[in-house]
Amino acid sequence: MLACVPPVAKVEPITTARALRGPFDYLRPKGVGIGSVLVVPFGHRDVVGVVVGLADSSELAEDRLVAPRRVLDHDLPPELVELAGWMAHEYCSTPARALALVSPPPGARAKLAWWAAPVEVAGHAGATGGRPLSERQQALLDDLRETGARPAGGDLAALRRLCDRGLVTLERRAVRRYVTHEAVGARRAQPPELTPDQARALGHVEDELRRDEPEALLLHGVTGSGKTEIYLRAAETALQRGRGVIVLVPEIGLTPQIVSRFADRFGDTVAVLHSKLSAGERHDEWSRLRSGAARVCIGPRSAVFAPISELGLIVLDEEHDASYKHEGDPRYDARHVAERRARQAGALLLAGSATPRPESVHRLRRVRLPRRVDTRSPGGSHTRSPGGSQGTGGTGGTGGQALPPVQVVDMRQTAGALHPETSHALVDASKAIVLLNRRGWSNFVDCRSCGHAWMCPHCDVALVLHRSREQLSCHHCGHRERMPARCTACGSVSVARHGAGTERLEHDLTQIGHEVFRLDADVADAGAVLRRFEAAPRGILVGTQMVAKGHDFPDVTLGVVVDADSTLRFPDFRAEERTFALVTQLAGRAGRGARGGRVMVQTLSPDAPSIAAAARHDADAFLEGELARREALRYPPFSHLIRIVVSAPDLATMRAAAQAVRTHLGEVPAAQVLGPAPLFRLRGRERAQLVVKAGDRAVAVRAAGEAVDAVAGDRSRRGVAYSVDVDPQ
Repeated sequence: MLACVPPVAKVEPITTARALRGPFDYLRPKGVGIGSVLVVPFGHRDVVGVVVGLADSSELAEDRLVAPRRVLDHDLPPELVELAGWMAHEYCSTPARALALVSPPPGARAKLAWWAAPVEVAGHAGATGGRPLSERQQALLDDLRETGARPAGGDLAALRRLCDRGLVTLERRAVRRYVTHEAVGARRAQPPELTPDQARALGHVEDELRRDEPEALLLHGVTGSGKTEIYLRAAETALQRGRGVIVLVPEIGLTPQIVSRFADRFGDTVAVLHSKLSAGERHDEWSRLRSGAARVCIGPRSAVFAPISELGLIVLDEEHDASYKHEGDPRYDARHVAERRARQAGALLLAGSATPRPESVHRLRRVRLPRRVDTRSPGGSHTRSPGGSQGTGGTGGTGGQALPPVQVVDMRQTAGALHPETSHALVDASKAIVLLNRRGWSNFVDCRSCGHAWMCPHCDVALVLHRSREQLSCHHCGHRERMPARCTACGSVSVARHGAGTERLEHDLTQIGHEVFRLDADVADAGAVLRRFEAAPRGILVGTQMVAKGHDFPDVTLGVVVDADSTLRFPDFRAEERTFALVTQLAGRAGRGARGGRVMVQTLSPDAPSIAAAARHDADAFLEGELARREALRYPPFSHLIRIVVSAPDLATMRAAAQAVRTHLGEVPAAQVLGPAPLFRLRGRERAQLVVKAGDRAVAVRAAGEAVDAVAGDRSRRGVAYSVDVDPQ
């Protein structure tokens, strides 16, 4: 007779080791299934692990199988376990690292509090042992009999005495930690009337929501065309069909309007997940989504892993934004993961942008919103004619509120950060937004006597002056040092500052006389800055690309882009795309209100195709030319790129490891392998990169993963780190 073999749980321990190969077999406790989270003995310590599979037998002998230490009180939906496995392969990472991304927030538990409820008794005498209640006790008891039950709060000691006398019951209950959302913009009493353009677009979206396998859609709408209202209506339809919704935004702190509007429309069924919540708040929001108490999740890229069952809709707002790319391992792109999760759940992926990526235009069916919603009309959502000349390609046209005229300002003969015409326009504007995509006061500092430049001791980059702190800072590793009074090389006091960043521009703009608000990565509370700017009667919001992200301020009449061609100087095939998007997005912040507005674009390259197309609001012409250029050069979407970075403490070790990766890559079929090529030193580590440019994505991903795993498994290469970036941004 065969012995009964105990059921087995296949567990993936959550560790960071790349060489570790799981899953590992453990005894399966009762009630444990795929997605259960366990604490298991692993080596000489206990670690958290996720059950990724079940089996009736194991290759290990029965007496070698051990039981988990305990089963945690939260689990993962099986579909997220499957998604993590796909991510590990797709981004050349490990299952453990991918599972860590989809797992519940670590280190937090439900918050418990004492609740009191009255006990119904026939008279007080028997229950109180003949002792009369004090005035305080009687008041508490009367209050409980009126309310039924409530938190004990500061009355716990008195309630315990009532409990001892049999008049009150006390129990510990979970108490939710509420996430508060600052309201931004005027609240709407009811949904606005849709424009004809919006109604047509919503019709396409709802058609797809009714299908079992919906086709992903790209909502290409000019800035101010009412994309958010389409998201809201689509979410409403999904909820009515019993399906959940995920809404992804580039950065939660910079898009408060969309959070406010969803909370206004759907109330407490909306949960928010992002890194700025406390551990307890994240735990409670995650738990509400897992239990089904909340059915709509809003957040940045990590919200794509929200534990929503019966998912019906994923919205990708501002789908062009590079913030959707994760910089840690695995280096996932939330847009790509959202596509996979939507297919997995039979949900609709609805991506929206005024400046969609060429990849999205090439792959997704477009739904157009070619005109702005006219906020000057009484209902706030009707079109108006004429709309003005706004170029071609569905980015303007007649009907609706006109997009603001854009003036390209030639800076080739002008010194200083601002052209005189720009300065005059800022004086006249009631509210303005000024974009300069550089932080700090000065780009670099050097000695005019000997030429010595102040560089980061850990990275091969110049230090940036931040005058408010009187410090030189590295924007890569965070190194800081005091601003020098004299040259450390020759002793000269001729220390010069070059270039201008947002900090210096903020100082210069105060001379205009308006209140100036700065918004960049050095600002601790972006939401507070935006609320102050919104409330001010006049003012100038100055900052990096953060000022161009999704803000809706109807009283902004002027937008200014300073040094618009700076992004064109980067050796990146996406440079034209980024320049077009940055100018167009900033232009979209102006002229949304009754007074209209205009945009001024300062540049040293006034004839650059991306700047000229943005000035005409001509997205179609830009996208057509950009796609033709990329097809000729075999860049995405007509190929796939994989970037492998090898780093080590010393140059020789790094070079040997990088060459070993190149050797293991060999000849990837239908692909070009470039490098290894040196990169600048970063955080004290020498670096080199290899780039695989391939037609077949799956073949290239497999080759890259196998090459890195083979070299990383060589224990003689201590101190070497490997980074694989599929679809690098």
